[in-house]
Amino acid sequence: MSTVEPRVVVRPLATPLPLGFLALCIATLSFSAVQLHWIPASQGHTVALAAVALTAPLQLLVCVIGFLARDPVAATGMGVLAGSWAAAGLATLSAPPGALSGGLGIVLVGAGLAMLVPTASALAKPVAALVMGISALRFGVTGIAHLAASDQWLTVAGWIGVVLAAVSLYAALAFELEATAKRPVLPLLRRDAVATDEEPGVRSQL
Repeated sequence: MSTVEPRVVVRPLATPLPLGFLALCIATLSFSAVQLHWIPASQGHTVALAAVALTAPLQLLVCVIGFLARDPVAATGMGVLAGSWAAAGLATLSAPPGALSGGLGIVLVGAGLAMLVPTASALAKPVAALVMGISALRFGVTGIAHLAASDQWLTVAGWIGVVLAAVSLYAALAFELEATAKRPVLPLLRRDAVATDEEPGVRSQL
């Protein structure tokens, strides 16, 4: 009598963080271009459409993969980012060019506060925590600009967005090179080494 031996097929998950950070870079830089008047306010609808159609779906995908990989910090951060950029994009699409909205301001301040949770939980990975922390600041300051209907605050938010774009681009490159070379290439300043996976196909950290 023959017996059937069970087979385990291992499909390790690649880190999705570079994709999420690059999507963030596109959105924050595009909105900064409008806020800093690098492009006309009439182009804001195109920027908003990109946030809804490009950034939000990609970050939502990263969020789902993060939960599947059992990394709640990355999943939570990317989930909040996806929802926040979608909300900002849809609100901008439905408003006149250059309009500031108190309702959107409240949402963005709330998003900034929400981003503090994954930021505080990601301190073992300082580069990822820095991206999330600057995102929290970017949302908070933008929200204040909308609530106060202030061009000065909007300018500050725009420059914070430029800094966030640079940091997120660096983070994406650093995580991508690490995943490709199987070792750190650019400094990620991790406090602890990445833990050894305890189960086949499961990444303990992204």
